[in-house]
Amino acid sequence: MNDPFVEPQYFTFGHPPDELVLKSGLKLGPITLAYETYGQLNAAKSNAILVFHALTGDAHAAGVHQDVQNPGWWDPMIGPAKAFDTARYFVICANVIGGCKGSTGPASINPATNKPYGLSFPVVTIEDMVAAQKRLIDHLGIRQLLCVTGGSMGGLQALKWSLLYPDTVRSAILIATNYRHTAQQIALHEVARQAIMSDPDWQGGDYYGKSVPGRGLAVSRMIGHITYMSERSMDEKFGRKLKGKEKLGYDFSHDFEVESYLKYRSDNFVQRFDANSYLYISKALDYFDIAEDSDLQQAFKNAAAKFLIITFTSDWLYPSYQSKEMVKAMKANHLDVSFIEIDTNYGHDSFLVEIEGQSKLVKSFLGNLPL
Repeated sequence: MNDPFVEPQYFTFGHPPDELVLKSGLKLGPITLAYETYGQLNAAKSNAILVFHALTGDAHAAGVHQDVQNPGWWDPMIGPAKAFDTARYFVICANVIGGCKGSTGPASINPATNKPYGLSFPVVTIEDMVAAQKRLIDHLGIRQLLCVTGGSMGGLQALKWSLLYPDTVRSAILIATNYRHTAQQIALHEVARQAIMSDPDWQGGDYYGKSVPGRGLAVSRMIGHITYMSERSMDEKFGRKLKGKEKLGYDFSHDFEVESYLKYRSDNFVQRFDANSYLYISKALDYFDIAEDSDLQQAFKNAAAKFLIITFTSDWLYPSYQSKEMVKAMKANHLDVSFIEIDTNYGHDSFLVEIEGQSKLVKSFLGNLPL
């Protein structure tokens, strides 16, 4: 019987002179990765699935912690008899470097100064995050992963894993993701970053132990949350309903339910996320482009995994056409790829809430992979 609670685990590596060499050419180390595991690794170590979180996620993908009984962000998908069946698979999720939930990031203590890194933390990329995760998988003694998967930024990591370590990845499930950030996606992130950096409390990133840039981070979260939903889902959920009043106030208080909702979500976010981490991770997303050194077809020339790509009709942040371009490039390389577009109104957040449709696809896909 599995333990009813999950516990965060930590892996530290990269002490000098074995630091991680980043894509920028700079070195980072020592590095700690926070991670969680669900299920049991079989004797052959052939049932491991690596799950990746999105921009503001963390390693707590499923189950509950003993001290805080909030289920993980993908709990409906991970567990006994669920899509990622922990009675059959060993599931791993790690917080990315640059994050603020146990992994080394800008809020971590710089051993050279004994103070938080702040903006002295080097800029990291999706490739760097993946390279750090590879150290973890090696540490766990896993030579080949049954599957790598994630939604949004998680899908970018899964894609990069399949390209950097083709012999280590048997399959990849890419959900609500793409192969590079477009000008519009970069622009949205830049507005969010400017909101943080324009907050006087940001203090050039050196706010630790002082007042956090809560106003700027809250605005950033509001911008982000709007992009995660669709126009139809927002209209169905809120419409033009008033909040706590029967008529318009003709002032700048919150008249509409949607305004109060955004404030509530942003206030909660400020309590749990580091502003500098938001800057670093969003920048890593914007730098992502698997075809930066070639064309898209050439980018998949060494890939060997079996792919399942899932998109959603109402996702305007990572629209389906971008995934279809990937599918075309994969097929040109004679890769085994399946593409499914799910009809839903939930927008980009569909990978977190459209559970039934995703579960059927994932179960069928994984069920065809022998352990």
